[in-house]
Amino acid sequence: MFNARIKYEKIALVTGAESGIGRCTSLGLASAGFHLVLAGRRLSALEETAELIGDDNATCISCDISTPQSVDVMYEKIESMFGRLDVLFNNAGNNVPAATFGDFPVEDWLMVINVNLTGAFLAAQSAFKLMRKQ
Repeated sequence: MFNARIKYEKIALVTGAESGIGRCTSLGLASAGFHLVLAGRRLSALEETAELIGDDNATCISCDISTPQSVDVMYEKIESMFGRLDVLFNNAGNNVPAATFGDFPVEDWLMVINVNLTGAFLAAQSAFKLMRKQ
């Protein structure tokens, strides 16, 4: 279904790798000898991070961390391509404009919870399932 396994000694997944802390952490992990799996919603921004790292040391996977199906596909690709995962840097996060409590839309609340909490849970749970096979 996916590429044949590629042999690297250390594999790290960084969610929210498009910018900020995720991008900086990806650069640091790459300099420590990891092959990076860069995950996030914006593929073009992930590719910018990969270019900074060096395209041979990074793999970009577009993923909506808040949906189980998207996370499952991401981990299937990681397992198929590399057969392992050594580090998960669970960094994906979202925020909304400030509002008073009475005016805070429930849709904004759900979006933040789904990315920041459910997404972190899904990524960690899937990392555990893959890592325990190793």
